[in-house]
Amino acid sequence: MKRTEIKKLNVEYEKFAGKQIKVCGWARTVRDSKMIAFVELNDGAFKGTQVVLEKEKISNFDYVIKLTTGSSLEVIGEVVLTPQAKQPYEINASQVNILGKCDTDYPLQKKGHSLEFLREHHYLRPRTNTFNAVFRIRSVAAYAIHKFFQERDFVYCHTPIITASDCEGAGAMFQVTTLDLNRFADSGKVEYDKDFFGRKVFMTVSGQIDEEPMTHAFGNTYTFGPTFRAENSNTSRHAAEFWMMEPEMCFTDLAGLMENEEEMIKFVISYVMEHCKDEIEFLNKFVDKDLISRLTNVVSNDFVKLSYTEAIDILTKVKDKFEYPVYWGVDLQSEHERYLTEVVYKKPVFLYNYPKDIKAFYMRLNEDGKTVAAVDLLVPGIGELIGGSQREERYDLLTSRMKELGLNLEDYENYINLRRYGTNVHSGYGLGFERLIMYLTGITNIRDVEYCPRTVGGIN
Repeated sequence: MKRTEIKKLNVEYEKFAGKQIKVCGWARTVRDSKMIAFVELNDGAFKGTQVVLEKEKISNFDYVIKLTTGSSLEVIGEVVLTPQAKQPYEINASQVNILGKCDTDYPLQKKGHSLEFLREHHYLRPRTNTFNAVFRIRSVAAYAIHKFFQERDFVYCHTPIITASDCEGAGAMFQVTTLDLNRFADSGKVEYDKDFFGRKVFMTVSGQIDEEPMTHAFGNTYTFGPTFRAENSNTSRHAAEFWMMEPEMCFTDLAGLMENEEEMIKFVISYVMEHCKDEIEFLNKFVDKDLISRLTNVVSNDFVKLSYTEAIDILTKVKDKFEYPVYWGVDLQSEHERYLTEVVYKKPVFLYNYPKDIKAFYMRLNEDGKTVAAVDLLVPGIGELIGGSQREERYDLLTSRMKELGLNLEDYENYINLRRYGTNVHSGYGLGFERLIMYLTGITNIRDVEYCPRTVGGIN
């Protein structure tokens, strides 16, 4: 007999009424009396199914009811409709086979564990309702991103993880080497010519530098993959390994960039709300009671477009509110960004034309010589969600800015040469995927939207 998946059964249970089926899964709960028992069985579907065991029908009844939560079972039985009960159907079992007994020290025997406790058992936490919802939403959101760009004829390109250049110019990168570090410690000399690549190389912080040449061939591209930052930052929003989604668009200025961002965010949120209704409702009830209203607000409103200078004017009029002072030229903090989105406008805000001194070298210098065509998308509840810019396409201005920042032009030779070989107005942005998942789920710590979080001082 072929196995029936519980998710399918939950949707089409009326079609199975009165039929014998086989389901497999893990026992979430086992409740028993002398003659009857109830097992909640889950095979990965967010909502499980109830299995009824009658002692007179099940030969190994006494053994089954002693099983602990987490045991893996195969059940054969009849689907019985129960319209008068809380669940619309149940499975009346005629046979139960034990596929994998769970030891009594299983950490998830009880419900209501804290997120901190579950981080210590990250390999088991996807079995809980909270993390089952989070990781399913993560999967659906990733698909929605691909769907959005594929339907608009963007080419998905795979940029290298090992790189010799620092896209952000910040220097917080993980080095990759095959050199014997103990030998280096003894000699005090690093012989990079003997390393695997013959030079110093790192884990990428962004795919942009390698993506732009592809964009200049296809017109519109996007990358979606892991990136790495070696910042010694132990906050709830930073991880050493995380995923970035980075589109690049030729013949597109800053206005066109913002249009694409708004369409993409609304598309992904709408798709997740449609295809993960049960998960969103669960998280809205148990994690963030404002989740649905906040997501609906984003989808149903036009985003505000506000220049950095206008934002500073608004923020400097606020007295005794902020921990960090506000002045023109400062890199805004999360408290400033959230004030604009949650108090002033109560919806997402595009903040554009930042001072050049707080932004990356590749952003296009504006005519005022003081600002660059950069834009951050700020959303209520989290602050910055996306960072992007119109790229500097002018060879002289790009190279002079790089020299000003002390960058080695040889490390960026291919990137710079694009400005000599058919350059054009082009723009792109980076979406921190984990931050999007935090926003979609109401989870406040990045460690709880990654399966195996990599953070300062910790690796599982």
